[in-house]
Amino acid sequence: MDHIKALAIKFISSFILLYIILGLFYDMSFGNVLLITLVLGAASYIIGDMFILPKTNNAIATFADFGLAFMIIWLMGANLTNGDNLLTVSFISAAGVALFEYLFHKYISNHVMAKTENENNRTGNLRYQTEASEELSPNRMDTKDENEDE
Repeated sequence: MDHIKALAIKFISSFILLYIILGLFYDMSFGNVLLITLVLGAASYIIGDMFILPKTNNAIATFADFGLAFMIIWLMGANLTNGDNLLTVSFISAAGVALFEYLFHKYISNHVMAKTENENNRTGNLRYQTEASEELSPNRMDTKDENEDE
C-alpha cells in the first residue's frame, strides 16, 4: 500500500510540474504530457527510487533521475511533437523533476524504505564481528601425532 501511495504522489506531482513547464510554457498537448508523465514516473520509480536510492544516497539518485528524466522527456518529446528546441525544454523540465525528486527521495527513505526494512528485520548497518584468540600459532606439543610418541 505504501508503494501505491508513493506512486500516486509521484505521478500527481510530476504531472502538475510537467504540465506547467511543458504544457503552459511550451504549448505541449495534455495527452503528450500525460503520456510522458506515465513513462517517466514508472521508470524513475523503479530505477531511481527502488534500485539506486537504497544502494546509494539521495544526491546520486537525484542525479540519476535528472539524466533519466532528461532522456525520456527529450526522446518522447521529439517523437510526439514537432518542436524545434526540445533540448532546452527537456533540460528545464528535467531540472524541475530533479528538484522534486530530491524531496521525494526523502519521503521514500522515511516512509516506504523504513517500513520495508522493519518488515524484513534488517537495519541496513551490518555489524561484522571478528573472533580472536590469545594464541598466534599452534603449540607443537598439542599437534603431535600419537605415532610420534613411540
